[in-house]
Order: sequence, then structure tokens, then C-alpha cells
Amino acid sequence: MLPFLAMIAAQTPPSCEYDKPAMMEWRAGHPANPRTAGLLRWHEGQLRANAGQTARAVALFEAARKPAEEDAGFGWNLYVDGSIAFLRRDLAGLDTARAKLAALPLPASYAPVGVDGRPRAYAWPMNLNILDGFVACWNQPYKQAYASAKPAMKTLPPT
Repeated sequence: MLPFLAMIAAQTPPSCEYDKPAMMEWRAGHPANPRTAGLLRWHEGQLRANAGQTARAVALFEAARKPAEEDAGFGWNLYVDGSIAFLRRDLAGLDTARAKLAALPLPASYAPVGVDGRPRAYAWPMNLNILDGFVACWNQPYKQAYASAKPAMKTLPPT
């Protein structure tokens, strides 16, 4: 057993080096389709908000808005409004976006499914839990306020 452990300890650890310029140009070389482009911007914005890069996060959040006809009844843009208001320290704007989102009726066409193809139950309206976390943790950084949100999803029992 000891010779085996000595052999493992003597091995060179894998390198963690990478080509940073190539990684930073990934998006330019892999243009997203219009449906996913906004989502990529949104998630980059979240990473930047977590890192305290507020201005860059706000710009990315703004770019992640959906056209009105695509967002009709689902409240994505209200979630964007509330998130930007939180980052800009605009409590009135956050409260307004939250109230409008909370008032959205469940669309008749709303039938979410999970990656397994089975129906999923999501709290409605979507992302209200995040805006509630922003309100509850108003004086905290984005990362902490976002993490304070209560889960909004559960799996439906098998049918």
C-alpha cells in the first residue's frame, strides 16, 4: 500500500492554465441564436453583479430584455426592471416592478416541463421570489440578496 501512495504523491498535478484571451473571445466565435442571446447576457450580468461590477451588470441586464410580444403575460421584463432597480438602489422602482409582477395572472398557455419532459410546478409568477429576496435584503450586496430567495420550484408527483 505504501509504494502505491508514494507513486500517487510523486505524480505531477494537472495544469490549471488556460488561454484567457481565447476564452474571453468565446462569445464572438459562438454567436447565440436570438432566443438564447438574452439569456447569455442575463447570466453574465448576474456574474458581474455578484462581483460588484454594477454598471456592467446593469448594461447586460438591459440587453437581456425580451420584445414586448415575446414577454406578454410572463413578466420577464418586470423581473429585469426589479433587478436593475435593486442594483441602482432604487427601492421605489423595485417595489413597483415587484407589485406589477405579483399582479400577473397565470397565462392559460403556461404548461412548464422539466428537462425530463415531465410537468413541473413553478411558483407563479416566475422570479417573484427573487424580487422578494431583494426587498428582504435591501441593504445587502446582490449576491447575498439573490441567494436569500426562497426556492420557487418543485417536481410534480408522477401521473
